[in-house]
Amino acid sequence: MSTTSPTTIADEVTAFVPGFSEAVGPKLSAVFDGEQRDLREAGVPDGVVSVGDTLPAATVIDVRGEARDLASLLGDRPAVLVFYRGAWCPFCNITLAHYQRSLAPALDERGVALIAISPQSPDGTAAAVEKGELGYTVVSDPGNALAHELGIVTAPSAAAQEAHTELGFAVKDSNADDTPAIPFPSVIVLDPSRTVVFADIQVDYTQRTETSEILAALDALDTVRVG
Repeated sequence: MSTTSPTTIADEVTAFVPGFSEAVGPKLSAVFDGEQRDLREAGVPDGVVSVGDTLPAATVIDVRGEARDLASLLGDRPAVLVFYRGAWCPFCNITLAHYQRSLAPALDERGVALIAISPQSPDGTAAAVEKGELGYTVVSDPGNALAHELGIVTAPSAAAQEAHTELGFAVKDSNADDTPAIPFPSVIVLDPSRTVVFADIQVDYTQRTETSEILAALDALDTVRVG
């Protein structure tokens, strides 16, 4: 009997979670469930990036460890920025791979830049590219410098960090600045002048911005530009 492949990130996450929970066990599953609940209850913090803001200047590090001016990567075209936690986060890997299949081709057709950004070292960036077989640009934001300016920086809870240790890793070891600070999973759509026309900040890291939402934001931008 044939089965239907997941068509959204939410579908893929729903299919993934039972196996993940079984793999880490009930104790650690409860820790992560509690962290996600607390994040949802706290909600989006004040001062996050919003529509109408201008993207600040930033220097990012590419997969080869070379410093790059973000503006040079964006060029004079619309762009989609995807902030993710790191290659250690399975929900990020699901999302980045989903965007490779469903979003990147549509953006290529439209001449829109797609850039994924995390606070990882170049090795972490390379791991994310390899895991998702990503063909779009993936860079590091050292010390979350850009993410701080956008107001989207957070960190795993203390309990979650202890759970990570039990699983054999620490977020700070993946980050370029040796801290556990990470961005909320966020998608920002920019017009050619680097003005924000769409900003979606997901505080619960199991929830992500769907491709359809991003393309709708770009459709709205095209309508405004034509009009």
